[in-house]
Amino acid sequence: MTQHHDRWGLPLGISAFLLWGAMPLFFPLLEPAGAIEIVANRVVWSLAFCLIALAVMRQLGAFRDALRSPRVLGTLAVAAVLIVINWVVYVYAVLTDRVLDAALGYFINPVLTVLLGVLILRERLRPVQWLAVAFGVASVVVLSIGLGGLPWISLCLALSFGMYGLVKNRVGRTVPALPGLAVETVVATPFAIAYLVWLGSSGTFTGHGIGHSLLLMASGVVTALPLLLFGAAARRLPLSVVGMLQYLTPALQFLVGLLIFGEHMPAARWVGFILIWVALVLLTTDGIHQSRKAPRVRRVRP
Repeated sequence: MTQHHDRWGLPLGISAFLLWGAMPLFFPLLEPAGAIEIVANRVVWSLAFCLIALAVMRQLGAFRDALRSPRVLGTLAVAAVLIVINWVVYVYAVLTDRVLDAALGYFINPVLTVLLGVLILRERLRPVQWLAVAFGVASVVVLSIGLGGLPWISLCLALSFGMYGLVKNRVGRTVPALPGLAVETVVATPFAIAYLVWLGSSGTFTGHGIGHSLLLMASGVVTALPLLLFGAAARRLPLSVVGMLQYLTPALQFLVGLLIFGEHMPAARWVGFILIWVALVLLTTDGIHQSRKAPRVRRVRP
């Protein structure tokens, strides 16, 4: 069974990160809705999608079990907070023409994931990994000095999603991907509904045509599908492999921001990106070298 899971982990993870990479093309279609309204709709319609999927896949029992377990519910509530923060910041970045800042955040994320492995999972870093971390820190310093302030969007996205991945990596070994995501959306949905009710007639769901309403509803599928794929991959792969796969998302986001949206790239930003790319090359090279030395990655026990 373990070998079966490992084989499926890689294609599931690749699919999730490719879908996330293309997501900047979707959110501008939802304007004039703002970032928080979009995220509130994402939460509500994601829950609807998850409940239907649970019924179709006959996983309602696992969903109820997760809700009844205080430990699992508490852990997934933390995951819900982290992913909602990530969504709000990300949608805000896309709607304010800062896709490159979002891309940088997800480039930083694998480096941060390595650090989380040290600080929380007590993993040991090899010298090459420490060098990669140093390049990552240098990237943030260069960007902060060159652009006149911390790249807060990038750092917020990297930290929130890195912590989310860590939580999913731990709890995901006992809770399947779909029930876990359903519990997260259950936790967030009351707050999303409360915001939409408070927004009332100021919202855009009913006042901009059926096409706009359908797109807001579709945000649930667009949101839930890659998260389901990611959750399934996080259950099957070591945290280090998940971190390496995350390169796919920012690479595609970078191309979208630069080539499609035409965002500005001053010299400091180029240097910052190059430094983080060097860090990622180091991590990737080291990971490949280690996998050749040990073909079977030792799985972390829950």
